[in-house]
Amino acid sequence: MASSRPLAKNGSDEPISRLAVLIDADNAQALAIEGILAEVARSGEATVKRIYGDFTASTSGKWKNVLQKYAIKPVQQFAYTTGKNATDSTLIIDAMDLLYTRKFDGFCLVTSDSDFTGLATRIREEGLTVLGFGEQKTPDAFRNACHKFIFTELLRPGFAENESTAASACSDAPAPTKPAPTTAPAPKFPKKFVLDALEQSSDDSGWANLGRFGSYLTKLQPDFDSRVYGYKKLSDLVKAKKDLFTTEERTVPGTTLKNLYLRAK
Repeated sequence: MASSRPLAKNGSDEPISRLAVLIDADNAQALAIEGILAEVARSGEATVKRIYGDFTASTSGKWKNVLQKYAIKPVQQFAYTTGKNATDSTLIIDAMDLLYTRKFDGFCLVTSDSDFTGLATRIREEGLTVLGFGEQKTPDAFRNACHKFIFTELLRPGFAENESTAASACSDAPAPTKPAPTTAPAPKFPKKFVLDALEQSSDDSGWANLGRFGSYLTKLQPDFDSRVYGYKKLSDLVKAKKDLFTTEERTVPGTTLKNLYLRAK
């Protein structure tokens, strides 16, 4: 079920996706909210921003400090029973209500809880985009239920300060230095997965447009993110991995724009 309303447009008449941002306060961190909303803005307009939790609890103090600043509507949910999470049910009910208004083009679910896997799957079945945001501990089930899953560790303040590491990796230096640090050690680079994805997304000559390659990576592994490996952008990663890829820039016919293409060495 795609939105029945036409997409909103910005000053340049480009369509803007309407997004509903729903935050599980029990399984998300206030520290990353600025980065999360900036990432959401890259995909569309956050028409609705709601956060669910018990804001009478002492543990919600950090969230109280950012709700007004970022115009996030709190939805109070008292913990009626010990050991039972009523927040999940309230968020899911609201999500379904919003879904059936047919006013949205996608949902952004901010949580590290696999209990929202069914919700993400249901939204996808209606033809809407699902963006997930959560910590690296988030179970694979929820990650893979999203079209794209982004680790919130990459969005915390201070992470961008370390991106100079990625930038130096894109130079003509023989090899990149250590990747930008996160709160957890960077995982081993998935060489085979990336090369297999390139083979599947390339044309008969072995070349692939960077955009097509990136889209295929995300379809196969929604949580794939070049920033995990220390590179700000996928193009930075591709250019730095000179042992894996050959790259070239091609001018788009009739324009001065250039697209990056790559193939395996």
